[in-house]
Amino acid sequence: MDDKEVQDLNLHNEQETSRSKEGIELNDTSWLFCPVCGKKIPKIHKLKFCMSCGINLDYLKEHRTLQQENVINPYIKPLKYPQPYTPPISYGPKKISDDEIIDTKNHELWGTTTSIGVPLGAFLLMNFLTAGILVIIIYASFDLELLYEILLNPYFLIISSFFELIFIIVPVVYVANYLQNPTLENRLGLLGFTTRGFEKKGVLKEILIGLGFAVIGVLLVGLVSFLTEIALETLFGVEIVSDLGSGTGDVESIIYSADILSLILLSIVMILIIGTSEEILFRGFMQKGLMRSLGNKWGILITAFIFAMIHVIGVILLVLDSPLILLISFLLSFIPYFAISLLIGFIYYWRNENLLAVIITHGVYDALTIILAFFFYNIF
Repeated sequence: MDDKEVQDLNLHNEQETSRSKEGIELNDTSWLFCPVCGKKIPKIHKLKFCMSCGINLDYLKEHRTLQQENVINPYIKPLKYPQPYTPPISYGPKKISDDEIIDTKNHELWGTTTSIGVPLGAFLLMNFLTAGILVIIIYASFDLELLYEILLNPYFLIISSFFELIFIIVPVVYVANYLQNPTLENRLGLLGFTTRGFEKKGVLKEILIGLGFAVIGVLLVGLVSFLTEIALETLFGVEIVSDLGSGTGDVESIIYSADILSLILLSIVMILIIGTSEEILFRGFMQKGLMRSLGNKWGILITAFIFAMIHVIGVILLVLDSPLILLISFLLSFIPYFAISLLIGFIYYWRNENLLAVIITHGVYDALTIILAFFFYNIF
């Protein structure tokens, strides 16, 4: 075979290959490429099916059409039993979109352990940092009287209050796991600290509700404290004021030593920092999670109990005179705190888990308490 004949044969093969790839049927009984998938057909004697796509080559040659799908393909092993659909594996909670942030009642949020553990962890971290500052002061001065003066200085209370910003940072970092778009605005929105969904009149309404309940809270705590004293005096047969003195002597000393400037700064701190940070942590994170996992009633009660315990834990550490005095001092502090915490918890539930009114109530209540105490100790 000369060179010309070889070139003609190669050209013929290339033309057949091109026609086969385009799905054109060949009259020859042997195909180099599958007319369906275009893959090269191996040189196997009496090959009936394409090794790549499984098409019946003999049937295609004979009938000039594709075989029906109910004919078994020997190159595809059928399963013995029908297999159920397995969705792709997803990890973590279902992400909340931007439009769902203000109404997450149908979403699964953090569980009971997280709802309690994260706030307690934030509380311990804040106290650890505060204690670290005090240790540095003691190490630098070795003067316990100086330390005591610093603790009773209202400006130290103002400065140390900034450590409560940890109560905002910790939950804000955590809730990013639940958001499709974890911006700072969306994180605070998920915790309830948002004006989203409110018009200007709506925001003003929340502020007025908060101011009104702050005044109600002051009256409520005053009444509860009065009734608690009467009940304890009757139950234990003691005179609360003369026999026990006050269980909040350090706070009284701070208020007594305050001036007008420190009083104004304390009030601002109570509204902008204390009220905001504590409500984001305890209502926006703890109560919200507990109401999802345990129900509304237990979510409100457990949050109120933990909130009150955290605020009166200093009584247990400072009042060591006797078990009876410890018990009475604890109840005198715990019951009013529990009452105001229940009130705030109900407001949070009533306002559809929005913190605007709740923060105003908490912050203004604290400010009113300090102002009333200041005028009481300095005037009367």
